Amino acid sequence: MTDTLRTPPPAAAAQHRRPFTLDPGRWEAERSRALRTGHVRDHTCTAECEPVLVYERTRWGWLAWTVPGDGTPPDQPHQIGVLTPTASRMQRLALRWLTRHPAQRLALAPTIPGSLRLSAAAVAFISLLAGLFAMGHGVPVDVVLPGMVLAPILAEHLPGQLDARAREHVRSVEGDGACRYLQRLAALHTSLVQAAAGSDRYELRRAAEIGQHTLWDAAVLLQTQDTRSASAELIARERLMVQLADQAAQSLKRAHTEDGPAEADQPGWNERPLGPYPPGFEQTARPASQRTPGTSPLKGFHPMPQPGPDVRTADVYLLFAHEPYHPGPGAQEINATVVTADTLLHPQVQQPDGARIHDLLTRGRQPGEIIPLATLTHELNGGAGWPTVGDFERVTTDLVQLVRTQMCDALSLGLPEIARALICTGLDSEVRAFDAAAGESIVYGPDDRAKVLAEVGMFLTGIATEQPFWPGDGLLPPLCQST
Repeated sequence: MTDTLRTPPPAAAAQHRRPFTLDPGRWEAERSRALRTGHVRDHTCTAECEPVLVYERTRWGWLAWTVPGDGTPPDQPHQIGVLTPTASRMQRLALRWLTRHPAQRLALAPTIPGSLRLSAAAVAFISLLAGLFAMGHGVPVDVVLPGMVLAPILAEHLPGQLDARAREHVRSVEGDGACRYLQRLAALHTSLVQAAAGSDRYELRRAAEIGQHTLWDAAVLLQTQDTRSASAELIARERLMVQLADQAAQSLKRAHTEDGPAEADQPGWNERPLGPYPPGFEQTARPASQRTPGTSPLKGFHPMPQPGPDVRTADVYLLFAHEPYHPGPGAQEINATVVTADTLLHPQVQQPDGARIHDLLTRGRQPGEIIPLATLTHELNGGAGWPTVGDFERVTTDLVQLVRTQMCDALSLGLPEIARALICTGLDSEVRAFDAAAGESIVYGPDDRAKVLAEVGMFLTGIATEQPFWPGDGLLPPLCQST
C-alpha cells in the first residue's frame, strides 16, 4: 500500500503553547484588530473587565486567547472549547458561528443603561425605510408596522438564541487550572489530527478519533468537577493521549522508512505479523479487497523476532465468539468477549482445562497481545490438538458466565456478522459473502481480520489504560510459574 505523507507535524509539546503556532502572522493581524476594536488585558484590568478574545479555530474546537497589553503573546488560553466527536456538518458550522468576531454595540444614551447591537440598529433603519416605501405604495399600515417592529427585535435577540443552540454541541472550560490541563491534551490531540490528515493509514485515523473522544470526556469532567476531584480520571485520559501520540509518531517514522528507496525489499504494512506491538496500533487495517482464491496476502512476509516458546507473558488477552445474549432490556446484542489471560485460572472455570489453555495462550506472546480463540485452534494443528489441552467450549461458556455475573472484568462486543466470522477463522483463511445487489461475491481475508483486531485493540487500549482488567478472585496457580 502506498501511503502519501505530508511534512511531519511539529512536536506535540510545541502545539498551542502560543496562539496560532503554525501561522504567527495571523496572531499579529488579530492583535492589531483587537487593539483597534476592543479592550486588551493589562495592569488596569479588574475582575469585571471583559477583554476581547481572539479565537483560534481547530478541527476539534477552539482556543480563545486574550491580548496582553505589553505586546507579548499569551502562554495560556482564556477559554478552550471542544466539539462533540459525532459532530455533523451543521454542528461544525455552528462552531464557526460561536467563534465569530464579537458584535459591536451602541450605547443608547448616557442616562439610559444598556446597549444595542450595531446590526440591530442597521436593521431598524433599513426596516423603517422599507416600511415607509411600502406604505407609500399602498400597503396597509397594519401589515407594515409589525414587520418594522419585529425586524430589529429579531436582530437583537436571535443571535443569542442561536448561540445557546450551538453550545449544546460544545463543551467549553475556563479558569487557569482547567485550561492549563486541557491545553496539554489539545496539543497532543492536534498532533494526532495532523498525522491522520497526512496519511491514509487506518491506525492513525482511529487514533485521532479516540483522541477526540478523550478530549471531549476531559472537557465534560472539567465542566462538572474541579481538577483536584477529577484528577485520577484526568490523569488516565492524559496517559492514554500520550500513548496515542507516541504510537502515531512511531507509525509515521515507520512509514517514512517503508516508503524509502528500499521499499520494494521490505514487507508491506499488511505483511507484518500481528501482535508484537500494543493492541490496535501496529495491526493491519486496510479496506476489504478482492483476491484470487488460494493466494494468501501474507505470502512472502518476514516475521519479526518473537519470544521463545518457553517464555510466558501474563499481559495477554483472549478474544472468543459465543452464543449471543442481551445484557438487559433494549441493550445491544453481545456475541464476542475479551478477557485477560489470567481469568482462565479462575476456580469457576473448568480446570485443569482453563490452566492448560492459559499456558498455551501466554506462551511466546508479546505484552498486550490479543489472541483470538481461532488462533489457538490454528496453532493446535487446525484443532486436532484440542483433546490434549482441554474442552475449550466448556471453558468459554464458563468465562461468559463469569462476565455476566460480574466476577471478572471483560470487554463485551457486539460484532457485525462479517467481523464475527473473521475472528472465528484462521490466520490465512477467507470469508466469502454474496452481495445480492451487485451480483458478485466479496472476499474477506487476513487483512480484514487484522482490521477487526485493530478496532478491538483500540477500544481495549482505552479501557485498560485507565484501569487494568481484573481477572477475578481466588485464581489458581499457572502450570508454569516462570515468566
